[in-house]
Amino acid sequence: MAFKLNGVVPWGRTRNEYEKMFDLTEADRNKRIIGFGDGPASFNAEMYAMGKHVISLDPIYQFTTAQLQKRIGETCVEVIAQTKANQGNFVWDTIKSVNQLQEIRMGAMTRFLADYELGLAQKRYVAHSLPGKTDFTDNEFELGLCSHFLLLYAGLGLDFHKAAINEMMRICKEVRIFPILTLNGQKPDFLAEFLFFLNKDYQTQIKTVGYEFQKGGNEMLVIVK
Repeated sequence: MAFKLNGVVPWGRTRNEYEKMFDLTEADRNKRIIGFGDGPASFNAEMYAMGKHVISLDPIYQFTTAQLQKRIGETCVEVIAQTKANQGNFVWDTIKSVNQLQEIRMGAMTRFLADYELGLAQKRYVAHSLPGKTDFTDNEFELGLCSHFLLLYAGLGLDFHKAAINEMMRICKEVRIFPILTLNGQKPDFLAEFLFFLNKDYQTQIKTVGYEFQKGGNEMLVIVK
């Protein structure tokens, strides 16, 4: 089945948010990093501006700037309306209001769009759908970051998660996943089984981080070879 842009919810976050979500240190920033499901986040663009090199993987990178810009505009209307209707599900301390949320998210995605064509040319943005095998070599990356993809979309199922993490861990020495909640704000039903699967081959840790917007969403899963 072809990948359809109208079924995608592109919603980008900033470098500052990535650093808090994934508890990134200065040493981490200098590692070989790949982002899984980065979408229209500005993390890659901001890191590039700092002289760092990040690879971002997402199937949406098969589309043009104009196509993504249109879909981002549509998504913004949808997501902001849903957020206004469910404000009690979020923590409004760092981000103070729905209006500020829209400003931050659109700022991040505008930064992404401005960098997109250059990033494609430099192969910093790679169109790819997990759990399919990537073209990267074993252990090519020191750190993999997975923001608001695995576990959040628990409906993809346990088998999808197993296959995706196997490919992620093939090319990475360490992977960090944030958050450990579904879209409904609950831990995935299969979390215990997923952790059991991971612990057969890897070391895992659930770590509290200094970021919480979705209520209860202040933990990341760390997976290390």
